[in-house]
Amino acid sequence: MSSQGTTTARVAPDPPQPPEAAARARRLSLLNVAFELRAFIALAVLIVVFGLLSDSFLTVDNLITMTKHVAINGVIALGMLLVILKGGIDLSVGSIVGLSGVVAGELLQGVPLGGVIAYPPVWVVIVLCVAVGMGVGLLNGVLVTRFNVAPFIATLGMLYVARGAAMLISNGATYPNLGGNPALGNTGFDLLGSGRPLGLPTSIWIMIVLAAAAVLLLAKSPFGRWLYATGGNERAADLSGVPIRRVKTIVYVVSGACAAIAGLIIASELTSAAPQAGETYELNAIAAVVIGGAALSGGRGTVRGTLVGAFVIGFLADGLVILGVSTFWQILIKGAVIILAVMLDQGQQRFKRRGAAASAVAASVRPT
Repeated sequence: MSSQGTTTARVAPDPPQPPEAAARARRLSLLNVAFELRAFIALAVLIVVFGLLSDSFLTVDNLITMTKHVAINGVIALGMLLVILKGGIDLSVGSIVGLSGVVAGELLQGVPLGGVIAYPPVWVVIVLCVAVGMGVGLLNGVLVTRFNVAPFIATLGMLYVARGAAMLISNGATYPNLGGNPALGNTGFDLLGSGRPLGLPTSIWIMIVLAAAAVLLLAKSPFGRWLYATGGNERAADLSGVPIRRVKTIVYVVSGACAAIAGLIIASELTSAAPQAGETYELNAIAAVVIGGAALSGGRGTVRGTLVGAFVIGFLADGLVILGVSTFWQILIKGAVIILAVMLDQGQQRFKRRGAAASAVAASVRPT
């Protein structure tokens, strides 16, 4: 107020016009759709680019072979998806891959019992190896839920424990010739890696079955709702009666089982098992989940997106091999793709917030 008793009023800016606000909201919505489909777009680009650069890339045999490679990473990624949905991480899956293969090799070579050597049937070997993977996953879950160890630290420690156990069991050696002997009744292990039921490799069928089971688990069961709720807001989920500790433990057990299955597939395909198998596989699985649109903070992700992310990683790696790109460049490119995927995820979240704000503005200025 001045000495003459007059006041100066500020002029408020004009509110956005309805057509402009609505148009901005539509643009942000389209950008959000593009972000949601980024994994599909990346896969389509890879197929087109490698198809143009190599005549052999899009052949039926090569596509089946590449999908067979994808299946191994896809199986691990499905377990990793559940862990990431609840806001955790599992760095031990690569070591579980090696441990399960070594346990299979040890069992198929024969187990000394009372002065004789027993050769368990293949189905017993498979069950025991998957149980070993589930056991490592259970330890991860107990460390996270009962002892409040951070998932990164708990699973990092189990990475070394499981790898060390594989080294101790095998004494650092490789188990060769896991085809078995018909006279000993331990044949059939090669079906996992080399079988082709209905014309497709067994590993692809395993990935399809596990993916279908994961879809049903997440979409049709109370556990799926609990998992998304836990990852989205753990405190609110706890207050709503969700068994938080049980959910966390189960996802690590499932992740361990998926990693063990992948280890069995690899050992079966190579008809040999080495304790070093599975190194860096945890990074491929995490990359597949993130590229597929899952949030590392938890509460967001789909089976479909994870599988597409696994295909992106697999087709990229195989395409670079077909083109003769150096292994060093392959590692560099894969790392860049992972960083780009995380950056795009962060960008998607920003655009979602802007889109929600723009939609609210458009609704508030819409003429009545």
